[in-house]
Amino acid sequence: MFKRRIISEGHLIDSGIMSKILNLIIDEKADYQIIHFDIGKKQDEISQLELQLNCESEEKLNVVMEKLVLLGAWEKGAIESVFKTSDKDGCVPSDFYSTSNHRTEIFLDQKWQKVSRQRMDAMIALRNHGPECIKLRDVKKGDKILCGSESVRVFPPDAERQSEGFGFMTNDVSSERSDNIAVLKVASALREIKDNGQKAVVVAGPVVVHTGGAGALAALIREGYIHGLLGGNAIAVHDLESEFYGTSLGVDMKTGKPTHGGHFHHMRAINKINSLGSIKGAISKGELTSGLMYEVIKSGIPYCLAGSIRDDGPLPETMMDMIEAQKQYGDIIKGTDMLIMLSTMLHSIGAGNMTPSWVKTICIDINPAVVTKLSDRGTGQAVGIVSDVGLFLRAVAGELNLDFT
Repeated sequence: MFKRRIISEGHLIDSGIMSKILNLIIDEKADYQIIHFDIGKKQDEISQLELQLNCESEEKLNVVMEKLVLLGAWEKGAIESVFKTSDKDGCVPSDFYSTSNHRTEIFLDQKWQKVSRQRMDAMIALRNHGPECIKLRDVKKGDKILCGSESVRVFPPDAERQSEGFGFMTNDVSSERSDNIAVLKVASALREIKDNGQKAVVVAGPVVVHTGGAGALAALIREGYIHGLLGGNAIAVHDLESEFYGTSLGVDMKTGKPTHGGHFHHMRAINKINSLGSIKGAISKGELTSGLMYEVIKSGIPYCLAGSIRDDGPLPETMMDMIEAQKQYGDIIKGTDMLIMLSTMLHSIGAGNMTPSWVKTICIDINPAVVTKLSDRGTGQAVGIVSDVGLFLRAVAGELNLDFT
């Protein structure tokens, strides 16, 4: 029988982490013996668990341990981190440690050290300033890469209970909750972030324009509540269409009725921007005087329009190099305190993959499956609000007493 002593600390009972740990061990056909369990009696007190993990083989022991690490457990008497050298660009040793988006520390130089630039599906490389998450494609020959999970400990947000009052809803998704409560909480969180000099970033799809929410989002940007915009070619195209022609996808924004020849309007908008050189050029020449992209550029907040195979045009500002677009997304997300995802599943999943789990994350979508998909892809911290995104944005802007049309 192969054995290891395992430690876990945090809000283990009310978060459900303890039951997950024990159930995982049993599901893996392993066994355990609880050595010590100290229950935190008050809300601000943590629980401490020590157990012995028993497996029939060392291979099984390593497999179970890797899964327990993701639940915040670590080996008692952690060993020094093992780094192996990459012998080729874009390749790492086969036993590399693959990261989650949770806060992570490794046992290095006889002490626990925080890993920087935390994100999921990355490697941990040893840099001069300490351990750092890097993407596989960024690995260079000679990089020292962390291998094995024996020297790793992870801090899931549930165990740390770092919601700070933000958890106005659980991560469960439901269409039967009051939007009014969510509006008040989101508005309050945005006000607090602005007052504290923190950072909020929006990931937005063209539905924001279709549902009449672009004006409210533009007001949030203009008044300093939003500090970065992530999206695709389409949100900019349809915002420009609505500003130039009063339509979105050819539908009149005032009457809600299709207009004659309106299905060409988005192409006319792209052509107009091309003739002016760029969106910024349209603003400087007085051709674009309002709208979402107008406020984004005038405010000077960073933004990235990540292109795709579906794009018409695309607009001059759309980044069609996917590697560069990913880099720009990551740079804008860095240091974010709140990420708001607005009706764009693919861009939300992409942004979620780059975002640490301690970042307050809200996903607003009329389709509950979007939040479920986010959770399935690893962004388990996302709070889901099932609502029409346009109505929701207008309600939030109204709660903040912003002027918008």
